[in-house]
Amino acid sequence: SHSGWSYAGLYYDEGITGTKKEKRPALMQMITDCEDGKIDFIVTKSISRFARNTADCLELVRKLYALGIYIFFERENINTKDMEGELMLTILSSLAEEESVSISQNTKWSVQKRFANGTYKIGYPPYGYRNNDGEMEIVPEEAEVVKLIFDWYLSGLSTRDISRELLEMGVRTKRGGAWQAGTVNGILKNEKYVGDAILGKTFTDDMFVRHNNKGEMQQYLIKDHHEPIIDRETFEQVQELLEQHRVEKNIQRDTQKYANRYVFSKKIMCAKCGSTFKRQTIRTVEGNRIAWCCGLHLDDKTACTVKNVRQETLEAAFATMMNKLIFGKDIVLKALIEGYEKQSRSGNIMTLNSLEKEIEKYKKKKETLQKLVTAGVLDSDVFNEENNRILEELSYLNSENERIMAEERASLMKKREAESLYKFANCSEYIDSFDEALFRQFVDHIIVYERTKIGFALKCGLTLTEEVN
Repeated sequence: SHSGWSYAGLYYDEGITGTKKEKRPALMQMITDCEDGKIDFIVTKSISRFARNTADCLELVRKLYALGIYIFFERENINTKDMEGELMLTILSSLAEEESVSISQNTKWSVQKRFANGTYKIGYPPYGYRNNDGEMEIVPEEAEVVKLIFDWYLSGLSTRDISRELLEMGVRTKRGGAWQAGTVNGILKNEKYVGDAILGKTFTDDMFVRHNNKGEMQQYLIKDHHEPIIDRETFEQVQELLEQHRVEKNIQRDTQKYANRYVFSKKIMCAKCGSTFKRQTIRTVEGNRIAWCCGLHLDDKTACTVKNVRQETLEAAFATMMNKLIFGKDIVLKALIEGYEKQSRSGNIMTLNSLEKEIEKYKKKKETLQKLVTAGVLDSDVFNEENNRILEELSYLNSENERIMAEERASLMKKREAESLYKFANCSEYIDSFDEALFRQFVDHIIVYERTKIGFALKCGLTLTEEVN
C-alpha cells in the first residue's frame, strides 16, 4: 500500500523458540539478505516478535543501523532511523525478554507437574526406540545393536573398540552419524534400556542456556515406564564394570573427565586439522607404550595423516626446549621482556590518552546539541543528522579504546609470564628429565606439525619448535 516501496519478502520462523537468534534461521537469513543489499527497510509487528532477548535485539538493530537499514516496530511505533529511540527500545526489549522468561517459567512448571505425575511424554527417545503416538516403541533392528553393545562390553571390548566394530559393520547412530566412544558410553549408562525413565536430566536457566542437572533441579525416576531392551541383571553388571574401569583409570565423576587427568590431556593440538590429541596405549613385544594421537586420525586415518607421537618423545622434547631457554635466556627472554616494555611505553599509552580526549570532546558536543534542540534553537532534522554522526563516532572511539585496552592487558600478562620464565631460567641448572610442574607452569599447549616436528606454545607468547627423532 506504500507507493515507492518494493516488497522484499516475508521472513518468519514457525514453531521454534525465539529466545536465541541462532535458533531462528529465517531471521538470520533476513540479516544475510540485508548484508547482501536485498533489503532497505524492515517492518515487524513488535519487539517481542523480532527478538525476545535484549542483547540480541540491540545487537541486530545496531548491526542493521550500521548498514543503513532501519526497522519499524508497529506496536511500539518505533523507527530505528531515529536512534534517540534506543533507550526506549532497550526498555521495551527488556519487557519482551521478561515476557519470554514468564512464558518459560510457566512452561517449566507445566513440565515439572507432568514429571511428577508421570504423564510426561518423551519426545525424542534414544537409539533403539521410536515415538509412537507419545509412547516409546522398540525398533527391532536397533534393539539388536543395543544388545550387541552390552554383550561386547561385558566380553571385554572397550567403548572405542565397540565404536570401531559398529563403524566396520556400517551401522549408523540415531542421527545418521559415525559411532564414537562417548556415544557407546552413553548407551551403556542409559536407564531407558531397562524400561525405566529418569525425567529432568537437563534444565534451562533464566538465560535460556541448557545444563546437565547435577542436583540443581529435582529429578523423577519412573520404574517400568516402557518395554525394556536389556534385562536388569545385565544392565547392573555393565554399571559395575563401568564403575570398576572408572576407579582403575582415576576418572572423576561430574567433572571435565580428561581435563587434568594426564599432564598432556587437552594440551596437544594437530597443526594439520586442529583436532585435540588423545592418549592411547600401544602394545608391543617390549611392553605397553603410551602415545598421543590426533583425534580425527583415530576416527578416520584418511581425514588426517598426522600419526601418533610417543609420550617419552614429547617429554624429552620439552626438556631439550627448556635447556635451550636456560642457555639462551639473555638473548631470547630478556629481549622478549624488553619488547613488551617498549610496546607498553610507546604507541598504546599515547593512543589511549588521545582516544580518551576524543571521547570526552564528542560527549561535550552531544550535550551541547541536546541543549540547543531543547531550547528550540536547532531544527530536529539537523539535530538527528548531527546526533547520529556523533553517536557513530563515539561508538567507533569506544570500540577502539576497548580493543587497545584488551591488547594492553594481554601484553602485560605475557610480560609477567616472560619475567617468571626468565627468573626460573636465571636461577636453574639444566634439567635432565621431564618435569610436570614446569610444563603446567610455562606451557599453554603443544602443536604437532608432524611426527618429527613439535612446537611448544609458551604462556609468555613464544612458540618454540623442536625437531625430534
